[in-house]
Amino acid sequence: MDELIPSFSIFLLVFIRVTTFFIMMPLFSHRSVPARFRIGLGFFLSVLVTYTIHAKPFTMDGAYFMLMIKEALVGLLLGFVAYFILSAVQLAGTFIDFQAGFSMANVIDPQSGAQTPLTGEYLYSFALLLLLSLNGHHLLLDGIYYSYSFIPLDQAWVHLGSFNLAKYLATLLARVFLVAFQMSAPVVAVLFLTDIALGIIARTVPQLNIFVVGFPVKIAVSLIALAVAMGTIYIAVEHLFEWMFVAMRNCMALLGGSV
Repeated sequence: MDELIPSFSIFLLVFIRVTTFFIMMPLFSHRSVPARFRIGLGFFLSVLVTYTIHAKPFTMDGAYFMLMIKEALVGLLLGFVAYFILSAVQLAGTFIDFQAGFSMANVIDPQSGAQTPLTGEYLYSFALLLLLSLNGHHLLLDGIYYSYSFIPLDQAWVHLGSFNLAKYLATLLARVFLVAFQMSAPVVAVLFLTDIALGIIARTVPQLNIFVVGFPVKIAVSLIALAVAMGTIYIAVEHLFEWMFVAMRNCMALLGGSV
């Protein structure tokens, strides 16, 4: 108890950063994961982190309240960066669905509660399974642990409004769209050629109702093209994971002011 009570102020700050990170990060933030599991995992992980970092106990005053807000912002931003980059998979599915005609049949995403494309939800679910099979969730937990090397607990302010951080987040936004387009490009290109072929058929055979024939043809072509390009897509997803961890590290360095 003599060690536990002075460390409670440290533990509370660690617990805030870890649990807010779980709110936004991929996989652990999914609605199918029970809240008690997330809180329990955050609690035990915070206990481990508390006794492995070197920090002096804090006095619970007004400055300590500002540190709590800072920890919540850091955890939310790191989780948001990880989720934002992985959303490129859903965006690639949106491009495919728009070209294949699936955009009228969106489904409810159980994580965000918003409507998402069918192909995007399918690819995102398999991306999460690939993340688990590659032990990417371990690297995500390592990321929140090593964040204390960039942003110590006793650092009162973070560079949240810095120009370098805003520029880097804007660069991430552009790269997410670029990666999503690259992932969906094989299927979208095949569907574009299918549209051209259907247009030629409509001009040469005007008696054929191309709107009735076109939908099942495009659906069949999109499924075949998606099955052929699936290996290439998930190679891109694997590289996306590597980029996600690098982006989290860079954001931590920019928040801490070490860059």
